[in-house]
Amino acid sequence: MKGVLSSLGLVFGDIGTSPIYTLTVIILLTKPDEAHIMGVLSLIFWTLVTLISAQYAWLAMSLSRKGEGGDIVLREILVHLLKGGKKARFVTLVSYVSVSLMIGDGVITPAISILSAMEGARLIPGLGALTPLQITLASCAVAVALFSVQRYGTDKVAGAFGPVMVLWFLALSASGIFSISAFPSVLGAVNPYYAFNLLSENGLVGFIILSEVILCATGGEALYADMGHIGAKPIIKAWFFVFAALFLSYMGQGAFVITHPETKNALFEMIFSQSAFLYAPFLVLSLLATVIASQAMISGMFSIVYQGIFTGMFPRLRIDFTSTKLRSQIYIGFVNWFLLASVLFVMFQFGESSKLAAAYGLAVSGAMTVTGSMMTWIFFLRGDYFKSSVALVLTLIDLAFLLSCGTKIPHGGFWSLVIASAPLTLIMVYTLGQRKLYRAMRPVDGDFFVEQYKALYSSSVKLKGTALYFTRDTDKIPPYIIHTMFINGILYEDNIFISISTLDVPFGMESYFRGELSDGLRIFEIHIGYLEPLDLADVLRKSGIHEKTIFYGIEDIVTSSPVWGFFSAIKKLSPTYVQFYKLPPNKLHGVVTRVEM
Repeated sequence: MKGVLSSLGLVFGDIGTSPIYTLTVIILLTKPDEAHIMGVLSLIFWTLVTLISAQYAWLAMSLSRKGEGGDIVLREILVHLLKGGKKARFVTLVSYVSVSLMIGDGVITPAISILSAMEGARLIPGLGALTPLQITLASCAVAVALFSVQRYGTDKVAGAFGPVMVLWFLALSASGIFSISAFPSVLGAVNPYYAFNLLSENGLVGFIILSEVILCATGGEALYADMGHIGAKPIIKAWFFVFAALFLSYMGQGAFVITHPETKNALFEMIFSQSAFLYAPFLVLSLLATVIASQAMISGMFSIVYQGIFTGMFPRLRIDFTSTKLRSQIYIGFVNWFLLASVLFVMFQFGESSKLAAAYGLAVSGAMTVTGSMMTWIFFLRGDYFKSSVALVLTLIDLAFLLSCGTKIPHGGFWSLVIASAPLTLIMVYTLGQRKLYRAMRPVDGDFFVEQYKALYSSSVKLKGTALYFTRDTDKIPPYIIHTMFINGILYEDNIFISISTLDVPFGMESYFRGELSDGLRIFEIHIGYLEPLDLADVLRKSGIHEKTIFYGIEDIVTSSPVWGFFSAIKKLSPTYVQFYKLPPNKLHGVVTRVEM
């Protein structure tokens, strides 16, 4: 039960607050008569059934590694099945696009959610004259406050997220039931006939409506991405409760719009008409729900970038662990302030939630299409042709939504692509640059190094104590070690090569001495899951390593190319290997190697 309650606050915030704006945006595109509203409700119902229940709660959540999910996990599974080659590289590229789209979607989520909740204040007597600028400024203030407290962690208040969301979903359900009772025939919208009829009779307009219907499913990918924090079973159990609340809310809003065709803001006007006395508390509750939804998104972005750092997708960034109890509670300052700047930008750029909806949906439908495609391929390679066929059908549905959202590009949708292009550019330049840099460094063959080392160690005067060197592997020795030992003549009695490699599973760690390459030259290996926090200093102490000094390489990149110039800037701004692991600064010695790219 505790896991179910936690998932309501950490997983379902985004999709749980979609009733605030989804139908409100859709009724701007279609006639608010019974036939059109029944068709829209049918589309919403079957979108939740196919994309959320089938694609994520059933298929995606059956694919995991040690309980961890997300597109990065799908990539790892698929690349392993493909066993390298061009297809594996293509999958890696597609996963980069998907992650970037999810970050783009993550920017718009808090912006549209908070703006929508704030716009509900206009129904309160005396506040009806609030201008869009005033609403935007108030929304920006909430966003600034939310992002400013991230560095302190959320574990102390996370316990309240679940109960608040329970109250939110109960309020949605109660208001929906009350409205349905006045027009019970609205429940007939579960018949897919109404959805097909709307699409067939409205042609292009019906196709465009799909681009707004997808708003009801935004946040659905969190079911899979966050399963490692909570577990699959609690999330699936919670989804039944959330689905029921969403169903009742959307049906209730539809019934209200049919009986009140002049409606502009479906949810808030429905609540106000039902009980003006309870409207202000409901508005506060809706704002709390949107803040929780935004918090879940922020935490999700931190987790995605964290995974990306340890799988070599993103450059190293400063990471702070904000909880001693929950290892998933992390803070990445660069990501936090990038998200805040982007959120504030889109709030001012669009000003109203209905206009912002023009930019929403493109990124999430793109990410869903990539997820569906990878699942289809995985099930096919595993020989599960039934699930592969179902996944293919769902991918085609994702693709239909993506194509529909493509009509938004000239009307503001391009901003979600612009935002997503920032992390994608960073990923591509960094990953390509790392490969090119490794080749340009011209590492020395391990066997040749050992021969030269033996001769030097037997004939030179050695410094007392232990020196640590960091290297990717011992088959190729980086130039900074050659410079330190052979050119600068710095050699210690005990020299240890530290090698840290990332496992293809999320959690777990093992560390050990692999043996001696020669007298006074040992190898210490650490293998760690890509979501496992690493306290390197603690691991070294527990292994009996008490170093006197730590050497590490610094690349001085010389280039006339603007692309590699950008890569050079990334490297300079990123913490070095040893700084990333927060080793004692008084023991660190950086050795510069000049590299032409």
